[in-house]
Amino acid sequence: MLVVMGGSAAHHFFNKGGLKFMETNVKAGSTENKAKKSRFSSQLWFIWLCLLPVIVLVLTFTYYPVVRGITLAFQDYNLMHVKNVKFIGFDNFKTIFHDNQFILALKNSLKWVFYSLIAQFILGFILALVLNKPFKGRGIYQGLVFYSWALSGFLIGLIFKWLYNSQIGVINDLLLRAGIIKTRIGFLSDPHWAMFSVISANVWYGIAFFAIMLLAALQSIPGELFEAADIDGAGWLRKLFNVIIPYIMPTIITTTLLRVIWIFSDPTLIYSMTNGGPAGLTNIVSSFMLSKVFGNGEYGLGSAVGIVMMIMLMLYTIFYLFATKSEKAGDF
Repeated sequence: MLVVMGGSAAHHFFNKGGLKFMETNVKAGSTENKAKKSRFSSQLWFIWLCLLPVIVLVLTFTYYPVVRGITLAFQDYNLMHVKNVKFIGFDNFKTIFHDNQFILALKNSLKWVFYSLIAQFILGFILALVLNKPFKGRGIYQGLVFYSWALSGFLIGLIFKWLYNSQIGVINDLLLRAGIIKTRIGFLSDPHWAMFSVISANVWYGIAFFAIMLLAALQSIPGELFEAADIDGAGWLRKLFNVIIPYIMPTIITTTLLRVIWIFSDPTLIYSMTNGGPAGLTNIVSSFMLSKVFGNGEYGLGSAVGIVMMIMLMLYTIFYLFATKSEKAGDF
């Protein structure tokens, strides 16, 4: 058609009709883009409006306390002298590191974490292996095992405080009846027994956590791996060290990492059982911090202890992940 019309006619068509057609399409596209931008903008505002309450809550109850705690660590802030608050630099940190009670609490924290973690992991792993096998009444037994994890640490501390009571405690009564001891033992007041008593309570409390997490990991192991091991004639120990443990290693790394942080930073069990006594012999760093804040009203010193705890846990986490060389530490 354009050939019949000739060069001038074709040129006239493109200059007039063609340009109008293109201008119409451009205007339509521009209008459509503006409508899309308007819808996107309104949706974005709606999203921010929905997120605003969460952002306010997180800033108020998470980040503000952290910033405030860091600030207090460099202040002489005592509840009895709130009008004389002043910045004193690193004096709070110098004070706590020259405090023999803090050094004792630091040593106790290492014992508290090490012995609690080892016993919790071994017993929890054994329980997970047992519960992974089908047997009659397994569901009821699982509920009984996992029940302890549903209780608060403070409540468990009170329970064990009564169990260890030197006058009416069940443990003393059973030991006397069995002839193991001749006189009642003050488990929580005797310096030789106090730390052992709180650690044993913590072990009972934490077994369920490892049992739950490791049981979930065990149930995710493909059956084909055990079939291949059976074909190779592998015994139970070879299956344990060559199949089970390597497969669930990411879970083991993650659970031990989390449990160390929780054991180190949670003072509720000790606080409810001994309150750090006798004479501070069962204090760990976190309970020592509580004694400074709630016992003496020394918020500056307590915040300094909290900063030290945070730095220690950060260094531990970095070292632990580096030492285990685990790129899959977050996989369960």
